[in-house]
Amino acid sequence: MAVQLEFLKRILYFSDLGLAELESIKELVFEKTAERAEMILLEGESADNLYFVASGVVKVFKTSTEGREQILNIVRPDESFNDVSIFDGGPNPAGARAMGPVLLYGIKKNDMEVILRNHPQIALNVIKVLAKRVRHLVSLVEDLSFKHVINRVARILFEHIGGEMSRGPRLTQQEMAAMAGTAREVVGRSLKALEEEGAIKLDRHRIIIRDKEALRKIMEVSS
Repeated sequence: MAVQLEFLKRILYFSDLGLAELESIKELVFEKTAERAEMILLEGESADNLYFVASGVVKVFKTSTEGREQILNIVRPDESFNDVSIFDGGPNPAGARAMGPVLLYGIKKNDMEVILRNHPQIALNVIKVLAKRVRHLVSLVEDLSFKHVINRVARILFEHIGGEMSRGPRLTQQEMAAMAGTAREVVGRSLKALEEEGAIKLDRHRIIIRDKEALRKIMEVSS
């Protein structure tokens, strides 16, 4: 199935481009699918393609020598991943795995270079995308360095359950731990503490946001 122009219009990379420009880019886009838990990128391997998520969710993560995961980003529809290695020529800085069935659209590295030469506006859009990525990573470092685990868990719930990013697979406690930089058992204790605060309700395997404002205040508290 060929990529639709409406999808390309929603991608920040290609905003402000005309239909003729989008049509020329469309010819260079290929489709890729992946099933739940399937690896899409391996950390350290050569980077060949830039990917955009059409449907489903992809997690981007680093793995320690002991096998511990740190999730860097949850990539949702209309967002991209593997940007940095495509532009700096280095290997994949992180791995990427499908969190459920996903549909991706990709552009080969060499084709992306052609697109940038032919459409200078995209270079400005790329700067915006990468700047947004840096802000996200700075926020992640800030949380891991200065926030208690309960504050980090509150942010994860606020953004991925109570916010616009709530579409997609439900996060497990293990995945939340990999995002918060802690152990699953510590996440479990933090969830119980948030329930005692009245911010959430634990209902079997579901987490229900009861007081979004209380959750926001907890996530903003510094240690």
